[in-house]
Amino acid sequence: MSQIDELIKDLCPDGVEYFAVSELFDLRNGYTPSKSNSTFWEDGSVPWFRMEDIRENGRILDNSLQKISDSAVKGGKLFPANSILVATSATIGEHALITVPHLSNQRFTSLSLKPAFSSRLTMRFAYYYGFVLGEWCRKNTTTSSFASVDMVGFKRFKFPVPPLEVQRVIVDILDQFVELEAELEAELEARKQQYEFYREQLLTFDSKTLGQSWIADLCLDDVSYRELQEVATYTKDRVDSAELDETNFVGVDNLLANKGGRVDAQYSPNTARLAAFKPGDILLGNIRPYLQKVWLADRRGGCSGDVLAIGLLKKYVGKLSPDFLYYLLSSDDFFAYNMRHAKGAKMPRGSKDAIMKYRIPIPPLEVQQRIVDILDKFDALVNDLSSGLPAEIVARRKQYEYYRDKLLTFKELAS
Repeated sequence: MSQIDELIKDLCPDGVEYFAVSELFDLRNGYTPSKSNSTFWEDGSVPWFRMEDIRENGRILDNSLQKISDSAVKGGKLFPANSILVATSATIGEHALITVPHLSNQRFTSLSLKPAFSSRLTMRFAYYYGFVLGEWCRKNTTTSSFASVDMVGFKRFKFPVPPLEVQRVIVDILDQFVELEAELEAELEARKQQYEFYREQLLTFDSKTLGQSWIADLCLDDVSYRELQEVATYTKDRVDSAELDETNFVGVDNLLANKGGRVDAQYSPNTARLAAFKPGDILLGNIRPYLQKVWLADRRGGCSGDVLAIGLLKKYVGKLSPDFLYYLLSSDDFFAYNMRHAKGAKMPRGSKDAIMKYRIPIPPLEVQQRIVDILDKFDALVNDLSSGLPAEIVARRKQYEYYRDKLLTFKELAS
């Protein structure tokens, strides 16, 4: 920090100028071309950004998941390269720097630098200050039919414009933090792939797996296979919605993709009675099974109709570990099976009948527990925020956010 402190002391000891968003940037709203005109969506070459692009590919983007045709562009005008997209409705406050000419959907407002400031403000610095703007957006919303940013206040929001050398040093420091976090996340991803490999190996009871000495010793007889419906069932119990809140209601929205478990719901259900679940039940998101939404319940609660709650039959309690069944139903093999039998093109749903016909191995209970213990340790290694790489990433992110806030705080120059 001493380097930047010295620079500020030398180059702007009395403070820096601040300018309103509307002074610095040309603002344009995104839009969605008509879905009824197929020519707008066929063989497109124009990048068209949505929130999914940020979620999947990050905040500095040069390509989009979906493209539109030239004929879909109103007036033939694209948003310029090196513009910032800010979500001013729906997922408010998220932002990205787009490095190519593009368009976006209507959830975004585009900020492109006015020519008068092209020699005074770098868009990389503006991108980092976008985190400050995003936080302001989340605190300044209006609600009518849906939440949106107070655009009058948005246009008045002030950006600092320190000397270019100060901007450059700040960007370099923050880039280093981001690069370090990316390296840790890449290492974590490699660990996750290793975990997935071992999980599939341990849950596949063929001759290769049985060659592992401890499994072979414990599985003296052949491992039996059963259809899921022979050992488990969809819950038939019901719970009043009055007994549910954001901590024990589960819908597809608060089940996390890629076997990420659950988070608290953003709303309470309005249906009178819902399917009930209990500790040890397995909850599956039944819309778009490829999202791999699954959770092993650790509490009692209720779930929406788009979530399937699966519990052991009484005769298999004590014979089949719920944790072992969870690992089977969160395996790549199960999700591939589920997608093969899903129905619907745009919004596929898993087939409840087919799910119950999925065949699972049932090794001795001791083998089940040994496998669960191994997989639990792997899972903690890649997912436990209190230890290992995940904890280090969280610590680095907090450090980055702390320094980012300090580096982007300037005394305003007196007018």
